[in-house]
Amino acid sequence: MNLIGKHVLITRSHAQAEEFAKTMIAEGAHPVFFPVIDIIPPDDFSGLDRALRNLDQYDWLILTSIHGVHAFFKRLKVLGIEQIPLQLRTAAIGSKTAQCLSEHGISPNRVPDEYIPESILPGLGENIHGKRFLLPQSDLARTVLAIEIRSAGAIVDEVVAYRNVKGQPDISGINALKSGVDVITFTSPSTVWNFLDIVRKNGLDPLNLPGDPLFACIGPITKKAAEEAGFVNLVAAEKYTTDGLVEVIGKLVID
Repeated sequence: MNLIGKHVLITRSHAQAEEFAKTMIAEGAHPVFFPVIDIIPPDDFSGLDRALRNLDQYDWLILTSIHGVHAFFKRLKVLGIEQIPLQLRTAAIGSKTAQCLSEHGISPNRVPDEYIPESILPGLGENIHGKRFLLPQSDLARTVLAIEIRSAGAIVDEVVAYRNVKGQPDISGINALKSGVDVITFTSPSTVWNFLDIVRKNGLDPLNLPGDPLFACIGPITKKAAEEAGFVNLVAAEKYTTDGLVEVIGKLVID
């Protein structure tokens, strides 16, 4: 890989940026922390709490991110619920989410090969009509998965387990961007939208940045958001993880 000496801007939240940064450092890159999102608790826990107190009424629990896993189990602890019902089947979007679930003692029944929510539906069974699904997720979560499950005749409860809000990069991150970086990473559509807003508020044109950086997206959904925002010089990881991002960046960044 050819990342030695390259400056790679990480737009993930503080909670997730450190692991990504360590991977970059191991490849010889210089990570630049530029958190454009922050993960915080919901304003109102009533919907989540009601669902958690009635877990025995659900057939499937679908978790679409590690944030959802953390929020789910943290709230279970607050409510004094020690374990989930044995009959409740679980599905996880992505290997990291599945790993996070396993750390809580749960081996998911379904992990799709492609790390996007829509890909999970074919593996839920031939007939899910009348089944009940619980989706604890972000307040900004896409609705595609819920719509597809409902179209198959199932009942879906979407509850806000955490909020995705705009982050606050510090002055060192702003200055690094003004000086020019080699790569800017996007790991969700919200990182794209928030990056646009934050950069413009700091007097820069996000579509014409110093250094003409490469924009690396974690997957096709994020890449589509970046394209719609007007970004060019875009690549997307074949494997929709930060390891996949490192791999695609390393193949394309040259001296």
